[in-house]
Amino acid sequence: MTHPILLGGVEAGGTKFICGVADANGRIVEQVRIATTTPDETLDAVAAFFVEAQSRHGKLAALAIGSFGPLSLRTDAADYGAITTTPKPGWSNVNLLAHLRRTLDVTMTLDTDVNGSAIGERLFGSGQGLESFCYVTIGTGVGVGVMVNGAPHGGANHPEAGHIRLPRAKGDDTFAGTCPFHGDCLEGLASGPALHARWGAPAETFARDHPAWAMAAEYIAGLCTNLTYTLRPERIIIGGGVMQPHMYGLVRHALTRQLGGYDASIRDLDMEAYIAAPTAGASAGLIGAFALAYRSVTGQWPQDWAMQG
Repeated sequence: MTHPILLGGVEAGGTKFICGVADANGRIVEQVRIATTTPDETLDAVAAFFVEAQSRHGKLAALAIGSFGPLSLRTDAADYGAITTTPKPGWSNVNLLAHLRRTLDVTMTLDTDVNGSAIGERLFGSGQGLESFCYVTIGTGVGVGVMVNGAPHGGANHPEAGHIRLPRAKGDDTFAGTCPFHGDCLEGLASGPALHARWGAPAETFARDHPAWAMAAEYIAGLCTNLTYTLRPERIIIGGGVMQPHMYGLVRHALTRQLGGYDASIRDLDMEAYIAAPTAGASAGLIGAFALAYRSVTGQWPQDWAMQG
């Protein structure tokens, strides 16, 4: 008798872990939200969910996790599977895979949360039909996922473009930045906590004409300038809490100015299409994890999944 393929997926974030089980068609059959507290409490709850889910639905063929980081993703590294020097209190050097393997006997794959969202965008959102694009999130932190030839970029480890150094925006010469490792890197200057620290209030309370938005757009455009010149993606998809609807126009305008008309192929970019909002929905990261699990079983990306609500 042939048993159906069941896939496990985890979108591991700093405030919550979304865990689910899906069939081979990407249809979610069970899902749960687990608060991110201590590593032991959170990961024990994740493992217990999958133990109980397998008792109801059958054994998983594979489990994939898209997690906040930084992560150790080289399979030959001594700490493979671990969150490394994260600013998330208590989570540095926590090995996600090792912890879950204490309870779960299943093939596991780990990647960044932004790569998981990028995969979801390629399946259902603003990355459909593209082989090369960047997925950026500007929120509590700044993360960048890179898709090359239709798959997440690897290399020596995953990119950390959220921590690049940029020229200071006009009028922002004295702010020290909030990154605990670099101070005034991109994340330390343009993330949600950076805006709060600089202006004394949460960004979501700012009026549209607040100077914080133009300053943040200058830094985000600086990231996009660097991504454009180094990777030449077909599109840059930007999401996260800082990217309020009016921010896209500000970023496009600042990016056009920063690119300076260099290179005809860049000069002729359609900025409305090049800088895009994510459209795959809130479940993009979890769907991306399911797709990673599917690929680990079949050797290919899913082709005909229907978008989940």
